[in-house]
Amino acid sequence: MIMRRIGSAALLLVGACAFVACGGGSKGAVQTATAPGGSKDPSKWPADDRSMCDFRNKPELEVSETAGPGAIKPNVRRVYKAFGEGADYHHKSLVCREIDTNLDGIKDVVRTFNQKGEALHEEADTDYDGRIDVWAKFVDGRIAEEDVDTNHDGRPDVWKFFVDGQLQRIRRDRNGDGKPDVWEIYSKGRLERMGIDETFDGHVDRWDRDEQLKREADLAEKNAREQMEAASNDGGAPGSAAGAGAAAAGAANATNGASAAGASSNPDAGAPKNATTNAAAPKKK
Repeated sequence: MIMRRIGSAALLLVGACAFVACGGGSKGAVQTATAPGGSKDPSKWPADDRSMCDFRNKPELEVSETAGPGAIKPNVRRVYKAFGEGADYHHKSLVCREIDTNLDGIKDVVRTFNQKGEALHEEADTDYDGRIDVWAKFVDGRIAEEDVDTNHDGRPDVWKFFVDGQLQRIRRDRNGDGKPDVWEIYSKGRLERMGIDETFDGHVDRWDRDEQLKREADLAEKNAREQMEAASNDGGAPGSAAGAGAAAAGAANATNGASAAGASSNPDAGAPKNATTNAAAPKKK
């Protein structure tokens, strides 16, 4: 059975808000690690909170500092910008927000926004060691890519890709050479197919596949073909036959989608060498 490793977007600012300090709620912060230079004693918080919002010496920006639940001193910073001047003034919009999620006086999550208020980019220090380990990119306000450093070398070794906010692919670097050697393909948030480069030469040596997902796709294809045959035997009602044909085509695409995704979504995987698949392709009727 294929290993099920379901990736998901961090959306760390949202998580941070729920965790401690974006307003609302009354629970205090869970005890966590302290970043270098930080302190759990608010009276000893450093003067420099290592802000990641670029607002200093910019009078055109407006800064708001607030304290969330469990925080004695402000730990959430919002930076606003007015777009347009004089008669051309349009509106004031949030352009940057950063949070000290573990209440040690050091900002550890930052997100930037465009003029429309849509998220653009996010960075986070999730283990509070003073170094960024998660980078996220947004398109039209939706998560598009999330890169994660899991081995603490300052470089991403897991790359997650999203389409319309849904996880589609994950690349993993297991040996720390900066190149992916595992390619995961997802369908509706579910791991469908995994390619593994066992020799670390940039080419897939083995493809594993979710057997249950394959059985479901085979069953859907079978049912669609039976509906098409039944519609044909009923006298060929145009609407029914067309609908059944479309269903059959959709089921066939679902059955073969993993192969297509492996070829088109992962050009960096290269041509598989002696690739094997755990499940044989469904027989055509």
